[in-house]
Amino acid sequence: MFASRPRTALIASHDNKKSAMMLSVFPVLLLALSAHAASLLTLQSPRFTVTDGTGKQLRAGPLSLTQKPSPAITLNTTDTLKVTFQVVDKDSGNGVQPHQTFLRFYDAKSGEEGIQPVRVTAGGKAKFELNVSKPPLSLPPTSLNDPLSVTLILGSTVYSPLKVDIFDLVLPPSLPVPAHPDEASFHVLPEIQHTFRPEQKLPPRPVSALFSLMVIAPWVVLVGLWSQVSPRPAHLFSPSILPFILTLGAFEVLLFWYWVDLRLGQVLTYGAILGVVTIFTGRNALASIGARRLQGKK
Repeated sequence: MFASRPRTALIASHDNKKSAMMLSVFPVLLLALSAHAASLLTLQSPRFTVTDGTGKQLRAGPLSLTQKPSPAITLNTTDTLKVTFQVVDKDSGNGVQPHQTFLRFYDAKSGEEGIQPVRVTAGGKAKFELNVSKPPLSLPPTSLNDPLSVTLILGSTVYSPLKVDIFDLVLPPSLPVPAHPDEASFHVLPEIQHTFRPEQKLPPRPVSALFSLMVIAPWVVLVGLWSQVSPRPAHLFSPSILPFILTLGAFEVLLFWYWVDLRLGQVLTYGAILGVVTIFTGRNALASIGARRLQGKK
């Protein structure tokens, strides 16, 4: 048990030396990381060139990271803009390929913007061409004499990001957007004005009363004459005559049903069936009445 004390002290001394070494190296690592994180990107030999449709150079000059060219770069419908530069490490001057490189075209008046990616080689060299006759789809709509602010954006996980306003660009006004074939379907349509048939005018009351009396008059005459004859349907509810009376009543019900709900084809179908039944019941009723008359004569 006593022999183990020197060994424990030796291990503790070794751990103390190791901790002291790590503490002495840690500031150096932090300094290196901070120096690496503080690395900046810059542009070397940035330049622009404007040529016309025949390839003739119209304007050229260097680009500055602190001041835009004056006047603004103006392009016509057949001109081409070329922008070249090299992305380098600001400290060492070595070419660097950023992870992301974009040109941002921004219209301060309308708030429209367009982002165009730029291809950069492994050595940091980049070239961008803008042909006005075939503009990229990312280019925002332009109006007359309203310049676009062009900004270069560089992004990297190793270096600090870089954002530089390099120049103002004046482009010909954009053509109007062609109308979509279905565009009219997405506009507010005029209000539909429904036209209703005017209310039917009723005839004067005296005329309506006169025609009502003309309709009722035959029934009044029939009832009056019937009262003079005093018929006595003694055999009206007999088994041979009652089915015929019921079929005649069924026809009246069918006509009323047609007036309420049925269609003409349905009425004809039901009427044909009732007609066949009525023929047989009528013949039976007439035969029964004829037989009674013959028995009465005897």
